[in-house]
Amino acid sequence: MIKRLLFLSVIATSLSITSCQKDEAGNETPTENDVAVKTDQELVVTDAVREKVKELNFNSKHIEVITQKNLDGETESVFQIEGDIIMSPETLKEMQPGDITNKQYRTYNLVSSPRTINVIGYTGGYGQGLTSKQRSALQRAINNYNALNIGLNFNLTFGTNYQSYDIVVYQTQNGNAGGVAGFPSNGDPYQFIQIFDGMENYSTATNEHVMTHEIGHTLGLRHTDWFSRQSCGQSGESANPDGAVHIPGTPTGYDSGSLMLACFSASESGNFGYYDEVALEYLY
Repeated sequence: MIKRLLFLSVIATSLSITSCQKDEAGNETPTENDVAVKTDQELVVTDAVREKVKELNFNSKHIEVITQKNLDGETESVFQIEGDIIMSPETLKEMQPGDITNKQYRTYNLVSSPRTINVIGYTGGYGQGLTSKQRSALQRAINNYNALNIGLNFNLTFGTNYQSYDIVVYQTQNGNAGGVAGFPSNGDPYQFIQIFDGMENYSTATNEHVMTHEIGHTLGLRHTDWFSRQSCGQSGESANPDGAVHIPGTPTGYDSGSLMLACFSASESGNFGYYDEVALEYLY
């Protein structure tokens, strides 16, 4: 079975995504100590960025700067890490390494609980509204979380007035398959999940898998195979174990059944693996 990166196009073979975002910052010269700098008014990946990413046990070989279009029409440059994780320069600076190895893994950024998390599936225009298949998959993803015995309850609605919602799920037109999200901040889940339009070529169950996976990131879950990227057919890279916090009760080896693996196939069930549930019920 061939595994595909969450960002891989169904047809295309290139992973290159370039940024054309222009910010107000002036021209600056990168230095080795800069965690994030802008040059020619664009965000760039410095040696310090790669070092910080490696300290946090993300794959420092897989960092790009992309321009994401928000629902308000604004664009911003952000770091794209490990294919489906977004970090702003501020978020990257905020995250701190830990001292515990092994898996299953979370970040130090978690959502305050108990609480109700209000989720909206965006149905507006300009190619950003979820399709019928995506809406069905999102409902199933929310059902996955509400079936858990955790202190988080998820309310789902569909519409266009998204501003007050904790999590907003919308579509991005880029011809790729997968999605992208970020980690919690200040006790709140990361607000925006982008689902790529190429997911229309996949089943509802595989769409459910991607949405459940991306919601997992917004709650603080990391890729369970960050250390090897075995699900992607890779061998990983040598990395300092700081920054990935082991969740008690989960295995220390490769968990082929985890929904939080870095890559997915075209035949996913959309359901949590056993240890995904253990991890979430421990955390929340």
